[in-house]
Amino acid sequence: MPTALAADRADSRAAEGPSSHGRLHSPVIAWFEAHARDLPWRRPDAGPWGVMVSEFMLQQTPVARVLPVYEQWVARWPRPADLAKEAPGEAVRAWGRLGYPRRALRLHGAAVAITERHGGDVPTQHAQLLALPGIGEYTAAAVASFAYGQRHAVLDTNVRRVFARAVTGVQYPPNATTAAERKLARALLPEDEATAARWAAASMELGALVCTAKNEDCGRCPIAAHCAWLTAGKPAHKGPARRGQTYAGTDRQVRGKLLAVLREAVTPVPQSALDRVWDEPVQRARALDGLVADGLVEPLPDGCYRLPLT
Repeated sequence: MPTALAADRADSRAAEGPSSHGRLHSPVIAWFEAHARDLPWRRPDAGPWGVMVSEFMLQQTPVARVLPVYEQWVARWPRPADLAKEAPGEAVRAWGRLGYPRRALRLHGAAVAITERHGGDVPTQHAQLLALPGIGEYTAAAVASFAYGQRHAVLDTNVRRVFARAVTGVQYPPNATTAAERKLARALLPEDEATAARWAAASMELGALVCTAKNEDCGRCPIAAHCAWLTAGKPAHKGPARRGQTYAGTDRQVRGKLLAVLREAVTPVPQSALDRVWDEPVQRARALDGLVADGLVEPLPDGCYRLPLT
């Protein structure tokens, strides 16, 4: 059980001003320089487009699953204009089994907009990135920071967990990003633009490799001495229950099976072929209707289905 003194110290740390947060920057960035994974989208030859592709693919998907699809994607479509020339269904096909395939359509839409509005180059300004279809606050900040070295608060799940523990003194952040988290992230940003971009990447990597959701390794953490949660005795999470995602038997699983048939087909697929992938007709029909509504599948007048051409 954490002592009252430890809890008070954690509250004090969380309440400290922005100037005190500078002690976190150097050790986290130094750790990153020594331990960062060699990932293809971090290499100079990836360019802004490679960074953008990786950010779309990495949403809710582990690095190990993304790597082979990313490599195939950028080899086939090394520039946004290359993807924009293809039918959106080809993006869905190339997405494979990464899951959440609407991301493929959004990435295709962003590629079309980049080609039409920005001469085929990923825009440099945060506002321009945010105006692209399919790009929200996180992705715009991540591309501006990682591709162009700009100063933005980049808040993904890993970063939010690091900040929750190290500064706020709680085990997990809220289920959805809050205004208080955004304010804290801005307060934690180094003033220097290049350092801020490095801090964004480093704090994200720390959450991915050391300050993980289930098996945090405080012995390897470069800021363990400054961590409010560790200082408080690592009090257990007191917020709403954290529910794990389920997949087996869900509409998501059925959608994935239906899309798998369509991705592998070179011609339109008859209804009978789709009927064979799932025995329960009501759920199967609901999943198929959802794919059509999301623009991932195109129904044809003859009762067949295909990946979208427009």
